[in-house]
Amino acid sequence: MIADQRIIEYIDSLESSQGSLLDSIEREARETRVPIIRRETGALLRTLIAALSPSRILEIGTAVGYSALLMCRVMPEDCRITTIENYEKRIPVARENFRRAGEESRITLLEGDAGEWLKRLDGERFDLVFLDAAKAQYAAWLPSILNVMPAGSVLVSDNVLQDGEVALSRFALPRRDRTIHSRMREYLYELKHNEILETAILPVGDGVAVSTRVK
Repeated sequence: MIADQRIIEYIDSLESSQGSLLDSIEREARETRVPIIRRETGALLRTLIAALSPSRILEIGTAVGYSALLMCRVMPEDCRITTIENYEKRIPVARENFRRAGEESRITLLEGDAGEWLKRLDGERFDLVFLDAAKAQYAAWLPSILNVMPAGSVLVSDNVLQDGEVALSRFALPRRDRTIHSRMREYLYELKHNEILETAILPVGDGVAVSTRVK
């Protein structure tokens, strides 16, 4: 836990309904332990999109489509989302949720490994990238992500503080968690020291890094 639980609960209590379909998808995902964006993180993402008014969004990590549909609620009518998912069992669920929401024409779901898709997308341009997939791969994917980000575009990286564990010594963690701990620290260091990025790391949800490409 990063923030005091009472504060989180209060912030969540202020959230309004995102519509019966999204509320249902959220409830089902949490009941079945499908990893979806936390409410306070969703509010930050919606606010950024409302401010940026992007034309093209790339999402890495679709899960059941919840965050893509959240973005659809606030993005411009002519904006399009490309989203990538590698877990086969979740892909048909996401497609069905897009159909139920009537957003099939605005969302393109790419099936398979994100690293491979990022190479194939080289040359494409996206105004906003939302990264919410395999945390241990963030640092490895970053060069390819930057290749699809023009100056002025924004990268939003979720779950970067790992419930606060990223701030601990690796020796304070179980051996099985040390690799992802090291890789996330490497990723955050690169975000903060890359000369073409301006990055803020926020203790929102499970930690969110917001990076703007400045060159």
